Amino acid sequence: MISYKELGLVNSKALFQKAVKGGYAIPAYNFNNMEQLQAIIQACVETRSPVIIQVSSGARKYANQTLLRYMAEGAVAYAKELGYAIPIVLHLDHGDSFELCKSCIDTGFSSVMIDGSHLSYEENVAVTKKVVEYAHRHDVSVEGELGVLAGVEDEVSAEHHTYTRPEEVEDFVKKTGVDSLAISIGTSHGAFKFKPGTDPKIRLDILAEIEKKIPGFPIVLHGSSSVPQDIVKIITQYGGKMDAAIGIPEEQLRAASRSAVCKINIDSDGRLAMTAAIRKVFAEKPGEFDPRKYLGPARDALKELYKHKNIDVLGSEGKA
Repeated sequence: MISYKELGLVNSKALFQKAVKGGYAIPAYNFNNMEQLQAIIQACVETRSPVIIQVSSGARKYANQTLLRYMAEGAVAYAKELGYAIPIVLHLDHGDSFELCKSCIDTGFSSVMIDGSHLSYEENVAVTKKVVEYAHRHDVSVEGELGVLAGVEDEVSAEHHTYTRPEEVEDFVKKTGVDSLAISIGTSHGAFKFKPGTDPKIRLDILAEIEKKIPGFPIVLHGSSSVPQDIVKIITQYGGKMDAAIGIPEEQLRAASRSAVCKINIDSDGRLAMTAAIRKVFAEKPGEFDPRKYLGPARDALKELYKHKNIDVLGSEGKA
């Protein structure tokens, strides 16, 4: 059993309380490799932002759970080396079983998500409560989910939205004891969130109703990439096919972050930024084969994107 405190990490409880009161959201960025983690920590140190570094089930399989834990421990030291000890949470994104959540808690994660949204309401309550009881014994925070997001991300996929029902949230929070709640209000996983020609909007009205039911309770938005069209243009220019990629307008995310939404997950935007930079290097320097020469620019592009998110979208700049 490894405590996250031994790794210099923090859980999300105090961070969420500050975010709700301060009207901003904590960035939650996924990582699978060194360059992604470097970019996240550099961006958050430079903007003095707290951060949640997320690991999906797919990332654990791809990068190895032991390596990822040591990378997270290294991120704490790296932030100090860069000149500012920002609060860092290591979070399991979309845990689909008690066993997976327990494994992460036992190996140093400071926060876990148990996603029982694909189950019946009663089954979701049961598995979430089980994870909460174990996690809280180790001072680890837990995120639950009500409602289903459409789209595909790693091993999580669904064809259609099921909006969170405001009338269920109070009962779910009370019965499970979760520390935060992921809701479905029209965000979705992946880069193709809306059909071309449609008006990309999220249901801020549902968010308002949920806030009335559980005032001040930490709310989480998944699938919140904005799919910046300047990045899509670069990918298309250098041979990619992303013409129909449309995301969540950033002004809507900023409006949500001024409410009880205190954690916003962004992954696809980061993938797009790195892909655009790599495609550009390969097109302009077709003889390049040193990974540092294309992963370095990809890391730098990701850092600049995440600095923008912290400052202009989430409002987390200077909150560390």
